[in-house]
Amino acid sequence: MSWKEAAEPVLSRMPVVERPAGHVPFKRKLTWTAGVLIVYFFLTNINPFGLAVGQGSDFFGQFRSVLAGSSGSLLQVGIGPIVTASIVLQLLGGANLLGLDTDDPRDQVLYQGLQKLLVIIVSALTAAPMVFTGEFLPADPAVGQSLGVGTFGVEVLIFAQIFAGGVLILFMDEIVSKWGVGSGVGLFIIASVSQQIVGGFFSFSALGANGFFASWYGLIFGDNPSTLSPFTGEGLQNLLFEPGNILALFTTLFIFGIVVYAESVRVEIPLSHARVKGARGRFPVKLIYASVLPMILVRALQANIQFLGQILSSQWAGMPAWLGQYSQQGQPISGLFYYLNPIQTREQWMWFLGEIPASVEPWMIGVRLAIDLTFMVIGGAIFAIFWVETTGMGPEATAQQIQGSGMQIPGFRRNPQVVEKVMERYIPQVTVIGGALVGFLAVMANLLGTIGGVSGTGLLLAVSITYKLYEEIAEEQLMEMHPMMRQMFGNE
Repeated sequence: MSWKEAAEPVLSRMPVVERPAGHVPFKRKLTWTAGVLIVYFFLTNINPFGLAVGQGSDFFGQFRSVLAGSSGSLLQVGIGPIVTASIVLQLLGGANLLGLDTDDPRDQVLYQGLQKLLVIIVSALTAAPMVFTGEFLPADPAVGQSLGVGTFGVEVLIFAQIFAGGVLILFMDEIVSKWGVGSGVGLFIIASVSQQIVGGFFSFSALGANGFFASWYGLIFGDNPSTLSPFTGEGLQNLLFEPGNILALFTTLFIFGIVVYAESVRVEIPLSHARVKGARGRFPVKLIYASVLPMILVRALQANIQFLGQILSSQWAGMPAWLGQYSQQGQPISGLFYYLNPIQTREQWMWFLGEIPASVEPWMIGVRLAIDLTFMVIGGAIFAIFWVETTGMGPEATAQQIQGSGMQIPGFRRNPQVVEKVMERYIPQVTVIGGALVGFLAVMANLLGTIGGVSGTGLLLAVSITYKLYEEIAEEQLMEMHPMMRQMFGNE
């Protein structure tokens, strides 16, 4: 008996959001999308019952804009389990170990069921150490005494709530994908990053943690004019870094501009219809052909590595120094896990700002930066290739799609193998270049800092996903105004 036959009774019965029977009007899609977004914001602002609020550490804080969760909320794990499950399935599928044909309806059901099962398992494996180690989500002893269940009973209660939040975000993603506009994962990333950027511009705090505009108001109308002088060390630092944040503003605008520009750079392969004379088109191969979504997979892999280091440090008293040593704030300051920890802010490498521990030497920062850059550039290219091959964007799948639509490349025989050879001239090279470029930009954005403390990867994702969402909304509106277009796009 094969594993598919053994697992089919379970995988085929996994809960699933039903697909719409016919065309979903554009206004209804927007309604579903807005509704899920409201629920997302609602859940990110609810603390689990029994949690000792304000205590514990948030290790995933530096990855929040990518994992789209919220520390100490029901969505503590965010989209991390979904991304991790996707990584596992992509690796297994790329090595052809699953034996599933995604063109077969039966295997499609098994693949989707397997993905849901993996997300549920990873949600439990991610939430358990966060709760039961007491390092990240400590239980409130007073709640345990009042309920008569003790601290462990409260931890079980918190775990159940965090686990339920991880499963709930899975189905919220599925609702948006089937009934809304875009994908839930992309929508949640946009929401998370937008919150940070808006807060970075407009927040005001009596404690001094002000946003960009409030900080500049204090600088301009302050009592000491030298704080704005670019000819003094203090003034230059105030302008470029905190509280002026000119460098962060420049980096944010630069990333916005470069991603929008890169999305518009493309190689257009001419197409003509084999039977309809005069019907022509173009197949665009964008510079960022695989989009920036593979960066989620790279950062999620780094986050899981660091999460493992945190668990080992908190539970293994005799952890070797070469493996990693951690500060009181829970950050690695030496050892293997330090070098594998990506640089997320400029304070982690600009030693002249005085934010780096004394035990960290400049050469250690250089090694860490080189590893992070290599990991992101090479990892971005590798995961971009996996993404293209597993999502039907490779040369072979693209050739089949062009053939099936009745189109052909002028001057070439109407044959899938011929079209595939033409596509192989562009798609693999552009995929590698685009993946490496996105990885490089993500590291550069982290090094210079951004408004709101958004990670470079998070900002890249938000801009690219928003751009694609705009294109999809424009396409939906076009098909809504011209129903015949739905038949051409196969959305009827």
